[in-house]
Amino acid sequence: VQLQACGGGLVQAGGSLRLSCEAYGRTSSNYVMGWFRQAPGKEREFVALISWRGGNIAYADSVKGRFTISRDNAKNTMYLQMNSLKPEDTAVYYCAADSLTRWARTDLGYDYWGQGTQVTVSS
Repeated sequence: VQLQACGGGLVQAGGSLRLSCEAYGRTSSNYVMGWFRQAPGKEREFVALISWRGGNIAYADSVKGRFTISRDNAKNTMYLQMNSLKPEDTAVYYCAADSLTRWARTDLGYDYWGQGTQVTVSS
């Protein structure tokens, strides 16, 4: 599976962005998918994850109520709608896929990674 993330950019605090992650290859598998982010000088951290059918979703406390994860399996695409953005949301955002349904909030639980897309929030 190959993942392609896009949608990042520069936005003012309080603004919104929508990230997309398209999957290529063995997209018929029932993968859990997630978003992670890494700010300069910090470790990569969990943002959100979603089950194959979208019935189970989890968020990091720092984004709960502001970010919404979703997926459209017919388009092999996962999304992250980010509202009320804050400067501390500035990071490279990565999408990931888990072929073993581990439901992990750490990057060790994912087999495939996208290349990352930069999100910069100015104050």
